[in-house]
Amino acid sequence: MASVELAGVGKSYGSVNIIPHIDLKLDDGALTVFVGPSGCGKSTLLRMIAGLEKITNGDVLIDGRRVNDATPTDRGIAMVFQNYALYPHMTVRQNIGFPLKMAGLSRAEIDRRVEAAASSLQLSSLLDRKPAQLSGGQRQRVAIGRAIVREPRVFLFDEPLSNLDAELRVQMRLEIARLHKQLAATMIYVTHDQIEAMTLADKIVVLRAGQIEQVGRPTELYHDPDNIFVAGFIGSPKMNLLKARVSELFDGGVRLKLPDFGDTDIALPIVGARLAVGEQMWIGIRPEHFGEQGDVVLQTEVEVVENLGGTAYAYVRGTGGAMLTVGLADPQATAPGRAFEGRFPASRTFLFTEKGQRVR
Repeated sequence: MASVELAGVGKSYGSVNIIPHIDLKLDDGALTVFVGPSGCGKSTLLRMIAGLEKITNGDVLIDGRRVNDATPTDRGIAMVFQNYALYPHMTVRQNIGFPLKMAGLSRAEIDRRVEAAASSLQLSSLLDRKPAQLSGGQRQRVAIGRAIVREPRVFLFDEPLSNLDAELRVQMRLEIARLHKQLAATMIYVTHDQIEAMTLADKIVVLRAGQIEQVGRPTELYHDPDNIFVAGFIGSPKMNLLKARVSELFDGGVRLKLPDFGDTDIALPIVGARLAVGEQMWIGIRPEHFGEQGDVVLQTEVEVVENLGGTAYAYVRGTGGAMLTVGLADPQATAPGRAFEGRFPASRTFLFTEKGQRVR
């Protein structure tokens, strides 16, 4: 295990500044997930930690040691890529053991480590097969096994499940979670899939345009987002955002109107925020927080009902044209074209400024 620290790390390609400035400390033994939309810099950041991408400024420290000029081999890391990168002419045993053979380890030690890794990944019966004889999930497990045998201080995963189908992704998420618990290793995992982030991470780092938007445990980011970007990115389906206008300020709170829903009133407590009557705001409410009880009622019309078996959602439109996603306890209770009262408690909402910053 090892701690990882990024101190003022930045990356530029000529005059194009991809990652301006990152300060981040990653816990020893934790599974940290970098998440964000495509092009946000998460894979570039991972490659800088790995030593595959030269940093422009700042320092990368592993266990307190500055590794800016160290080779990937000397950093004590192992990386699992999106593409499995297995040698097609080698067996599973040879693929897993190849980095140890290149390092000059004895045959007995190579066999010991390969057998141990194969056992932990349920590959023992497949050691004599070649990659072409394996499923996608099995190939990814071989790639992970090749990382495990090196006994690195830090594991790096660069979108390792994106080439798998939905069922295999679920299976491999469980495999990686189990592996982390078994090895108690420091892992950094990159994905654009917030479901992977929520289910795997001890800590999530949300990135946008090369900058950190928020860092925290999955439940912290879900229940207490710092801004609209994090609120909308974490959670599936995503949070509903409603236009709002400040209509009244009172001691300890604010009253707002929702113009896309017939100027419906909503009163919220605020502490210390400086708002002005007429100021434009945003209200956030998650789909699952709609229900039969609630002090806020929105008059809408149902456009689509999505029944997923165990869960169901209605996509409804307000009088001003805004669309909402509403969680349904009973999908048979409504249908497309029907009027629908969307009820939710004001206490479940999030308040944001027009520029997207959270107001608490």
